[in-house]
Amino acid sequence: MTELLTREAPGAIEVHDPASGELVGRVTTATEEDVTRAVAAARTGFAEWARTPAGERAASLKAAAAELRERADELAAMNNRETGKLLDEAREGVLAGAGTLDQYAELGPAHRGRSLQGGWDATDLMVPGPRGVVVALTPWNDPVAVACGLLGAALATGNVVVHKPSERCPHVGRLLTEVLTRHLPPDVLACLDGDGAVGAWLASSEDVDVIAHVGSTATGRSVAMAAARTGAKVLLENGGNDALIVDEGVDPRWAASQAALGSFANAGQICVSVERIYVHRAVAREFLEALVEEAGKRPDEVPMGPLVDQRQRDHVHEQVRDALEQGAELLAGGVPPDGPGARYPATVLSGCTPSMRVLREETFGPVAPVRVVDSFEQALSEAADDSYGLTATVLTESMSHAQRAWRELPVGTVKVNNVFGGAPAGAAHPRKASGEGFGYGPELLDEMTVTKVVHIGQPGG
Repeated sequence: MTELLTREAPGAIEVHDPASGELVGRVTTATEEDVTRAVAAARTGFAEWARTPAGERAASLKAAAAELRERADELAAMNNRETGKLLDEAREGVLAGAGTLDQYAELGPAHRGRSLQGGWDATDLMVPGPRGVVVALTPWNDPVAVACGLLGAALATGNVVVHKPSERCPHVGRLLTEVLTRHLPPDVLACLDGDGAVGAWLASSEDVDVIAHVGSTATGRSVAMAAARTGAKVLLENGGNDALIVDEGVDPRWAASQAALGSFANAGQICVSVERIYVHRAVAREFLEALVEEAGKRPDEVPMGPLVDQRQRDHVHEQVRDALEQGAELLAGGVPPDGPGARYPATVLSGCTPSMRVLREETFGPVAPVRVVDSFEQALSEAADDSYGLTATVLTESMSHAQRAWRELPVGTVKVNNVFGGAPAGAAHPRKASGEGFGYGPELLDEMTVTKVVHIGQPGG
């Protein structure tokens, strides 16, 4: 995810294909002057866009969504080259982004305030309006879908946006911006290339009203500190260390397939990937055997792409090495392959303990660290004892255990008997180090707007 915000000298960024190591392209990072100009231009564009009827703004988003679908293969191919995301999954992300633009195009005109019941001779209203200039700092692991959520909600409600995509996929960010800006007036949406320095300049700008960040916890905290000085509103979806609980009584092979999906999909580089597994001792042996089988299917039987770059692979391998040095047992994977690229094998660790980094920190790679527990109570307690609070999953046949899990786990989303999935338009608050504010769903429109109370009395009354 996006790196810690720092103030570094501007320069060129090279992007290499994580599967082959080949150069994809170079971009020039924005300077501090570029940032100042972009924010000033957005402020100018805001005056017109905020006054544009909501239906016209919606029509612009719908047109952009249609073009996004037409160019889905082009965007997916670039995403694959820059981040290693499998083509089918990358295309699904583009289509999901187009669907999100359509969703906010529909919801934007319907986003309304309410009337208040005051005196008979007066009118009292609560009226939402755009906040102003929104900075969107978006990640590399699902760059189109995530960006479309933030950009769509901001634009639908009359805000203008300066978008900085991750430096790991700048060409995807540029292409997405190109599609959207073709359907928008000038100065409503801009894209800036760059690393943490550019993010720092944007976050510290006195003329920015909202900073929406999806990425690492370290960067999120840096953004929050910058916003505390300027007064900008902050929306953060930071890192996660999502737990999976495997209760006694469940089919261990089914549970292993769920664990493998959660741990290895997109090479473990999903915001809500399974990061740590607590399995009841009664099913642990069969579960581990089946999980090792699942790991062995990747990538030959079940496709799995590389990690985003060598830096990420080094981070993942360091956590695996730390666990092994502290007594964990390597059951599958754990050895980076020879040759170019940033591939890492699907890895299964057993004998993990709470002191290991692989259980305490976000790994963000295809690693399934397993801790065997003696009871559901122990699993629930240890899963809850974490500094993050994004999502968690429980696999159980017990309705009482499911009830306890969703009530007691201090996370934004709890999934029962499915590691992925859920109805559309849901929105949750991440907890603790995982962030703050609604980052998706209809509630994101509330985050992107500010409410004004209006009292209209009789003249001379």
